[in-house]
Amino acid sequence: MVIMDEFVTTHFIQKSFTFESNDSALQLTVSVPEVLDPQYGMYVWPCAVVLAQYVWTARENLQRKTVLELGAGVSLPGVVAAKCGADVILSDSAALPLCLDNCRRSCEANGVAGVAVVGLTWGQVSPELLSLPPVDIILGSDVFYEPEDFEDVLVTVSFLLKRNPCAQFWTTYQERSTDWSIEALLHKWSLKCTEIPLDTFQANKSHLAASSLPGNHTIQMIIITAEA
Repeated sequence: MVIMDEFVTTHFIQKSFTFESNDSALQLTVSVPEVLDPQYGMYVWPCAVVLAQYVWTARENLQRKTVLELGAGVSLPGVVAAKCGADVILSDSAALPLCLDNCRRSCEANGVAGVAVVGLTWGQVSPELLSLPPVDIILGSDVFYEPEDFEDVLVTVSFLLKRNPCAQFWTTYQERSTDWSIEALLHKWSLKCTEIPLDTFQANKSHLAASSLPGNHTIQMIIITAEA
């Protein structure tokens, strides 16, 4: 279960999400700042809440694992992972310093020290990408947003999975067009995916928070790994 409330500050909306175990014995509250700016990376989108719910349900397997979030923006899934005991690295485009600042702001709001924030531009083998430590889990919510970015995302994911053969890429995406597909790109970059039904982690609801998220949007959850 996820409960959300919000209040407005001078510069941003602080949204608080409370994740609960099935028996409500365990709770985790995470607050993330949405900057009131037209850059869409600065908002909590439906996919982020669904992915964060999956991270929460996998919390026992995340302790002391290294987790990298791509296109983090408000960093909800990554911060949840950090609060669950993972060693987290948040990343967003090196060309979007405001998004990187918001990643840091989310860490400060939740008191998670030691979370690195790095600029990674999809599709580029940059010094920042090469200097990443070994990772176990890669997170990405709604990174398959613009079709022209699909291959760049998978180039980066493929690079990371080749360097970390046992790693997994957990990602959620919103169905926006039946014409959009990553199947051919997965084959091209020697990747395979497994669909994760939302009902297996209690995310098959129109309200994962006291809001419209994910609302009537169709969200899919998949895990991408390297082909053997």
